[in-house]
Amino acid sequence: MSRRRFLLAVAAATTLTLSACSQAVPTKISVSQAQLEQGLLQQFPKRFPVAGLLQLEMQRPALQLLPASNQLQTHLPVQLSGPALRQSYAGRMEVRFALRYESQDRTVRAHRVEVLSLQFEGADPAVADMVSTYGPRLASQALEAFALYHVKPEELQLADSLGLQPGAITVTPQGLDVAIVAKDAAAKP
Repeated sequence: MSRRRFLLAVAAATTLTLSACSQAVPTKISVSQAQLEQGLLQQFPKRFPVAGLLQLEMQRPALQLLPASNQLQTHLPVQLSGPALRQSYAGRMEVRFALRYESQDRTVRAHRVEVLSLQFEGADPAVADMVSTYGPRLASQALEAFALYHVKPEELQLADSLGLQPGAITVTPQGLDVAIVAKDAAAKP
């Protein structure tokens, strides 16, 4: 009878130990929409000069989560000015993008940026033509690989010691989930 109790005790202890260990191993890093917006707040406004003749200034974006397409969408107030224009023009840009993780600097970055619209109020026809021709490409280049979130070293400390690293990024209704996967699994396409 004592042998049976001993085996039951060992089985229970093993189960508890495995359960505790599995809860300690990180499986994802969750980033809330508020954390994303806080990170963006610190980086805007942003100015992008264009050949010394124009300057596109982007103000703080309003972020929208799109879980169904695993993307983010943003609306940015923009300002176009410079020596090539007689006046500055205020406008609005709408952008959609996917996300990727950059291991060199531990950032979540914009990826596959698509400019959905770029409009300036009161722009004369020549400026409107120039904006419709070059604006989306300029805006896309400016925002491609833009860092939205910096993963803190302490968020990766345990994962790194276990041979794990960030992998796929999933957009959720609350924010982002960055999967923690084996280093070999993250390298595969």
